[in-house]
Amino acid sequence: MSRLLVEKFAVSLQDIPQVHPGEIVFLPRQHPLPCFLDTSQLKPRSALEELFLSAPPSQQLFFLRSGLLSNLYLHSTAPCPVPVLQWLLKLLTWPPDTSSRAFGLLWDLSMDELFCQSGDSHSCGGLGPQVGQGSPLAPAGPAEEDVRPWCPLVQDVTELFQSLGAHSPAVCPLGPCSRMPEQEDREQQDPPQEVALEASLNYIYKFLTLCVYSRPGIYTDASLLGLIELLCRTSLDVGLRLLPKTDLQQLLLQLLECIREWPGKLQRLCRTISWVSDHHHNLLAIVQLFLDVTPRARKLRNQLSLVVIARLLGQEEVLPLWKEKSQLPLLSWLLGLMRPSALRQHLGCEHRPPCLEQQPKASAELDQKACCLCHSLLTLAGVVVSSQDVTSDHWGELQLLCMQLDRHINTHIQESPKAMYRTRLKDLATQTYIRWQELLTCCQPKAQYFSPWKDI
Repeated sequence: MSRLLVEKFAVSLQDIPQVHPGEIVFLPRQHPLPCFLDTSQLKPRSALEELFLSAPPSQQLFFLRSGLLSNLYLHSTAPCPVPVLQWLLKLLTWPPDTSSRAFGLLWDLSMDELFCQSGDSHSCGGLGPQVGQGSPLAPAGPAEEDVRPWCPLVQDVTELFQSLGAHSPAVCPLGPCSRMPEQEDREQQDPPQEVALEASLNYIYKFLTLCVYSRPGIYTDASLLGLIELLCRTSLDVGLRLLPKTDLQQLLLQLLECIREWPGKLQRLCRTISWVSDHHHNLLAIVQLFLDVTPRARKLRNQLSLVVIARLLGQEEVLPLWKEKSQLPLLSWLLGLMRPSALRQHLGCEHRPPCLEQQPKASAELDQKACCLCHSLLTLAGVVVSSQDVTSDHWGELQLLCMQLDRHINTHIQESPKAMYRTRLKDLATQTYIRWQELLTCCQPKAQYFSPWKDI
């Protein structure tokens, strides 16, 4: 009797996850990949450099760890050879004791070049002419040896991620990443390996940020779009979900500023990013990667959120998503498709009908999935509105948004102590409604909204 009583009043712990599920991107590595310095085209300029170039790989690493390599190339009148810079870049994927020293030297060499150019551009070399629209994977214009500071190719960056354990679907721009059966093993990976992965990635992000900041024209628009997509895909790794992404966010902001044909490339960029994952929570996490601190990032957040909503609701190809003045009316129409009941019907069509014994459990799981999807969609809708400059001209559209939110979502959520995810969704809908109402009060409506017969 007591067991039945407990079961009757038991509260389900089912809730809307706070953290996105992520994707399998980086597979565990037992040892770093071999990294050899190509010295075939290098001619030593001193006895110390000859000793370094002729040494075996283990002794070359000793040069790095002991500081001898810094003495050899830092503050030198001659630039550091490009093969050495490429070697240091590859060492960023090694364990922290090596990658930290490689990053420190790579950073110091680049900064040395920048200070050298600002002090004496004639003797130290200039930045070189800006590149044009060349290969999507390589900088165009002068040879790498003639342009400083040195910057890696996008293909070099892709190979870095592969060296860190990224499997092919994660770094391939064709189609979304898929979750792999090894996910449970991957999530139980030892913390030290995750820490080493985070450190290597942050070194890569910081160095790339310096590259595009010091040479904003080094990459073509096609390269920039490919690099942004690559960074978004790899950021979804399951082991990186709870770790801060400050360096990555700073790099993404800088890459957006480097796009030359910004209005023309925005549509392609949004469509590409909207396919980096099939899970709604992952796509929401991608949108939130772009901080609302610059006009371009704000515009991307706005447009990308609308594209993701339309894609998740199967309306991406039938709506005019790129007309600026129609965004809020389109969002009002899409809110009508976000009803939990409509989402349950949409998700139910993707699965076979369960047997009679499993129907109650399957129905509860379907209800939770629908509410989780609605929660992500509504959060994205909030991003669309908050990243727009709402004026008095939008007053009527915003009022319609509030009406649609209350009609299609608020009134369709029935809270239950056994379904905490409904309470979470109800809270979000209420908070969103309040924010939109505050926007209504902040933007002064036109006179006709209050007294249409004023002039009669």
